[in-house]
Amino acid sequence: MAQPAARATVLIVEDDDDLREILVRGLGERGLKSVGYGSAELALSAYGQHEIDVALVDLKLPGMDGIAMCGRLSEQPRPPAVVLMTAFGSVATAVKAVRAGAADFLVKPLDLDVVAHRVHRVLDEQRVRAEARRLRAAVDRADGFGELEGTSVAMRQAYDLLARSAPSDASVLLSGESGTGKELAARALHRQSRRSDGPFVAVNCSAIPEQLLESELFGHAKGAFTDARTDRPGLFARAHGGTLFLDEIAELPMPMQAKLLRALEERRIRPVGSDAEQDVDLRLITATNRDLEERCETGEFREDLFFRINVICVQLPPLRARGTDVLQLAQIFVEQFAESAHKNIVGLSADAAQRLCDYRWPGNVRELKNCIERAVALTEHEEIVPGDLPERVRSFRASHVVVAADDPSELPSLEEVERRYILRVLETVNGSRSTAARILGVDRKTLYRRLERYKNAGN
Repeated sequence: MAQPAARATVLIVEDDDDLREILVRGLGERGLKSVGYGSAELALSAYGQHEIDVALVDLKLPGMDGIAMCGRLSEQPRPPAVVLMTAFGSVATAVKAVRAGAADFLVKPLDLDVVAHRVHRVLDEQRVRAEARRLRAAVDRADGFGELEGTSVAMRQAYDLLARSAPSDASVLLSGESGTGKELAARALHRQSRRSDGPFVAVNCSAIPEQLLESELFGHAKGAFTDARTDRPGLFARAHGGTLFLDEIAELPMPMQAKLLRALEERRIRPVGSDAEQDVDLRLITATNRDLEERCETGEFREDLFFRINVICVQLPPLRARGTDVLQLAQIFVEQFAESAHKNIVGLSADAAQRLCDYRWPGNVRELKNCIERAVALTEHEEIVPGDLPERVRSFRASHVVVAADDPSELPSLEEVERRYILRVLETVNGSRSTAARILGVDRKTLYRRLERYKNAGN
């Protein structure tokens, strides 16, 4: 026990100077490094100077009391375990302390050996929780990531990059078509990060009217506009100490892109109608189904903002590129919906499974889930059969780049095969020319010239 304790730092907040000195000296003699302050305000102002593992906080303090400070400490990026000290040892006090987020409480007068024992116990509990998080992350890395499911090579590559990104505070850009699970990935990143005890705040940038975006992101002061009757914190302030997820980042208008870039670089925001700036500490995760590199080239997205949010880029593959993952996901959804519908459905028939594999899934996992929910609701069998599937799925016929022909005169030229293949790749990546160019092994200018030639030729 002495080894982990020697690495731990204890924050002591006690307004009684003599008792505070006794605690600092006594815990130091028992292998615990300690720093002491006489008020919550002083302790919080100096908090960033130390790596605090446990905080011993007196319940009755001048100014901010121990319960309030417990709440403030929980908002820190790396919140310590809090042990409240009180001379009023009652069940009511204990319940109040636990509800405020305290790990334990001590009743005065204090015995230094008891205090040290409690601190060691709290440190042990912290270590066990950290190890549990590490094991969960290892399991997720092997078989999935959070609620993302699938064992295809493409998904395993995504899991690996997500798992390696999680402990960092670096900005992550999640790229992929609609319905590929970008928000699920963002939430899993947050849960496996060091900010997991902080808030996760998500917003869809395309769902907020342009005139309200600044107020939503940065908040506003009372009287900033007609309906601003009170001060209102924005999403940045609400995400302090945690993670802010900006979905559909490509839809931000240019003026807001400049303000977002400033906030990210300075880690400071100014609410609308206020002269005062606020410091914010958060991790940013963004997502898009657009090609941001292409939008930078066309002047629709700021290049400096792109580099700021694209520290780590994770590409979530479309369902059509994930092979038999479609069947694994379909079985999960069958079991899910069959249970909620109180139906005895064991899975998919061979024909239904083949139709699911053939279909292109433009709506990705979200469309598959909708399809299976419908099939479970309508089926009268113990297996999902083709007739239970939507018409677009059961009647779909996979197309091929080259079509076999008995007559040699009907075989396409090499240039035509190339044209079909390029257009097929472009369709597969949802029109992203940058991604298509990488897959085809050509630069973007070469791809643009060929597409322009096809266009001029009427193809």
